[in-house]
Amino acid sequence: MIFGIGCDLCAIDRMEKSLTGPHGAAFGRRVFGPEERAALGLTEEGPLSLTSHRAASAAANFAAKEAFLKAAGTGLAGPFSLAEIQAVRQPSGAPAYQFSGRTADWVAEHHLIARLTLSHDGGFAMAVCLLEEIETSCIR
Repeated sequence: MIFGIGCDLCAIDRMEKSLTGPHGAAFGRRVFGPEERAALGLTEEGPLSLTSHRAASAAANFAAKEAFLKAAGTGLAGPFSLAEIQAVRQPSGAPAYQFSGRTADWVAEHHLIARLTLSHDGGFAMAVCLLEEIETSCIR
């Protein structure tokens, strides 16, 4: 059964400015989890080099976080840290969510599976999140 659906759109140039600006390193640490920071080439001091592909990926990952919050029904004021909601890539390249902390606990408590799709074109990145309830009789 569908628990919630959310979508979000993020301007790639706005994300690039956020990551390369004077507070870019702090923004990266606050918003992106460890696996995301590694994939995006973000260090404690900021981006190693923010290529156009990495900027688009960062914008898509940010949109994925917002899409999850909308699907969960909490918005940014909810109990989750953005860095706990990671958009990672499976070996096939397909995007997937990886949760930690309170977010992981909340997803488990609500018996949810989170599905994610990402895209970017024309200076924008978008994400759609579908939260599905798992039948508890299927959980072992």
